[in-house]
Amino acid sequence: MSNARWQRWMVFVNLALTVAWIAWQWPRSPGWALGGPVLALLGFRMLMGLQFVLMARANRADPSPAPSGGQMLRAWWAESGWATRVFGWWQPFRRGAIADWLPERSGGAQGPAPRGVVLVHGFLCNRGFWTPWLPLLRERGHAFVAVDLEPPFGSIDDYAATIDAAVRRVTEATGRAPVVIGHSMGGIAARAWLRACDAGRAEACAHRVITLGSPHGGTWAGRFSNAVNGRQMALEGEWVQALRRAEPPGRAARFTCFYSSCDNIVFPARTATLPGADNRFVPGVAHVQMAFHPAVMQACLELLAD
Repeated sequence: MSNARWQRWMVFVNLALTVAWIAWQWPRSPGWALGGPVLALLGFRMLMGLQFVLMARANRADPSPAPSGGQMLRAWWAESGWATRVFGWWQPFRRGAIADWLPERSGGAQGPAPRGVVLVHGFLCNRGFWTPWLPLLRERGHAFVAVDLEPPFGSIDDYAATIDAAVRRVTEATGRAPVVIGHSMGGIAARAWLRACDAGRAEACAHRVITLGSPHGGTWAGRFSNAVNGRQMALEGEWVQALRRAEPPGRAARFTCFYSSCDNIVFPARTATLPGADNRFVPGVAHVQMAFHPAVMQACLELLAD
């Protein structure tokens, strides 16, 4: 089952349960009828708050700057809102609303085309994740393909062919190697794709890879996953270590890695960095929030102009 389908199912189930609860309780007590959904929303936020507590404990020995209490509270609140948009609307219902854009260049076009982009989503996500990015890229003239990584709970290694096909499409449309932007698992899926590229081609097929909160060293939370790709992201697990060993010296220099000590999914914070990469610390920003943080988006757009 695709991520969009099961997330739509979850939205409809939650709506049905909410309507049933209100219809059942309203004759008895309008306060209880309306209070039930409010308590459910608070429960969701409290569950997310537990992620931040675990993150803070795991980050105690991390060399990254520790966030203040206020930064953590603001990141928790922002993450709750972004997660609701992403998982409650964009991914279930807007996945195909904005098509990939690969404009044909006119014969009289002067100079190189703007750098194209391949967008690679993370775990439990689909191309709808990138909804705010797509009109922005088109407005600036950047051809783009936003991939769907299927099957959603399969091996990260199996996503290489999907990424490769997208890179080839953007390269053909622009005549230039694209920038690959990956959020969360999407960043290490891009590394797995580079590993799978034909010998001698890997260093030419991507101009740069930008990762946003990607578990390059795995993540503490990966130990609890039952999915194949989730287990592959276990902290310093066998899969991430094998990926690291397979990479030639100097490859990390092609990467820009954004990371945060308020990332409630990828922690300890250092696991979202690569030795030798352009590692950029973003203070006070949570996991999903990072992909839509104005400063991060602006920095990515500037890297497209390189």
